[in-house]
Amino acid sequence: MARLIAFYLPQYHPIPENDEWWGKGFTEWTNVAKARPLFLGHHQPNIPADLGFYDLRLPEVREAQAALAKEAGIEGFCYWHYWFGGDKRICEKPFNEVLNSGKPDFPFCLAWANHSWYKKLWDPDSPGKDILLIEQKYLGVEDYSKHFYEMLPAFNDPRYLKVNNKLLFVIFDHRPKEIPLFIKTWRELASKNGLSDFYFISKDASSRAKETCFIEGFDAVVNDDKFNIHHNLSFLKKGIFYVCRNYLHLPTRFSYKEAIKYMVIDDCENKGVIPSIAPNWDHSPRSGKKSIILTRSTPQLFKSIAKRAIKIVSRKPKDEQIIFIASWNEWGEGNYMEPDLQFGKGYINALREAIIESKNE
Repeated sequence: MARLIAFYLPQYHPIPENDEWWGKGFTEWTNVAKARPLFLGHHQPNIPADLGFYDLRLPEVREAQAALAKEAGIEGFCYWHYWFGGDKRICEKPFNEVLNSGKPDFPFCLAWANHSWYKKLWDPDSPGKDILLIEQKYLGVEDYSKHFYEMLPAFNDPRYLKVNNKLLFVIFDHRPKEIPLFIKTWRELASKNGLSDFYFISKDASSRAKETCFIEGFDAVVNDDKFNIHHNLSFLKKGIFYVCRNYLHLPTRFSYKEAIKYMVIDDCENKGVIPSIAPNWDHSPRSGKKSIILTRSTPQLFKSIAKRAIKIVSRKPKDEQIIFIASWNEWGEGNYMEPDLQFGKGYINALREAIIESKNE
C-alpha cells in the first residue's frame, strides 16, 4: 500500500536570526495572521483550528501533530533541516527535541533545504534587489563529513524511514555542481559507520532533470508539480498571465480543480519517480501580490488527487510506493494538512478516505 510521507516545516518558534531580521518574536505565524484577501473570493487569512497558533518548542504540540498525521494515514514526517556549511544551522530545535526525547513515536526522515535565504522570501514589500540573509555554502569533504556526523544520531534512530533498507534523504536542489561529491562522501561515511546506505531523492518538477539526477547519484526524484498546469496553457493564456503579473502586478491564479489534472504525471508510474500532492497553495502571506495562488481547493478535490497518486504507485515494489505530501504545515504558503477554521479536519479526513477507498477498489 502507498507510503504517504508529509514534508514538515520547523519554523514555528522564535529564533535569533528572525529576531534580528524581522523583529523580536517573529515566526511563520506573523505573516499568516496578517494576510488579507487580494481579490474577490480569495480566502485569507487562514486560521488554525485544533492546534491553534502553536509553538514547536512544546512537546505536546508535536505529539498532537503526530496523532493527527496517524489519523490521516500518513506514515511519517520528512523534516526540513538547514545546514549552510561551516556548522551553521537554523530551526534545528524542534527536530533535535524529537530526536533526543524519543517522542513522538512517529516515523521520520530528513530533507536538506540546501538553498540560500533572501529577504524576498519574507518581505514582499521590500523594494529593490533581493537581500542575501544566509548563503548556502558547499565547503568540501570535511564540511560534508561534519554535516553527516551531526545527523548520525538521527540516522541511527529506529524511527528513521527507509526504502529497501536504505535511509531516505531528500535534497531540495540537485543543481549545484558539488552535490555528486556530497552524495559520494555520505555513501562512504554510511558504510564506514555501519549504516545500510542512503536512498537519495531530489526534487525535480515533471521529471525534466531525471536522467541527470540519476547520473549524479540520486536513487529517485520527487515530482514537485503543483504548477505543472502552467506548462499546459495556451500561448494566449500564458501571455495574459505574464501581463497580469509583470505589468498589472496581480497575483498569478490557477484553479486548484484544473491544476490537479497535471499534478501527478504519468512518469510517476516508473521506477525512481515519486509523485507529490499538495492540498492547496497560496503564497500570498509571504509574497503578497507577487504570489502564485491555487484557488477554490476543497478536501474533496484533494481526495481525488490523492486517489490518483495512490493508484499510480500501486504497481511498484512495496517499499517504493512513496507519495510525498507537500506539505503538512506550510501555512505561509497555504499548503497544509492541519485543521483550520474553514474546513476543520477536512483534508485529514479526505486523505484517510482516499486510502480506504483505494484499498477497496
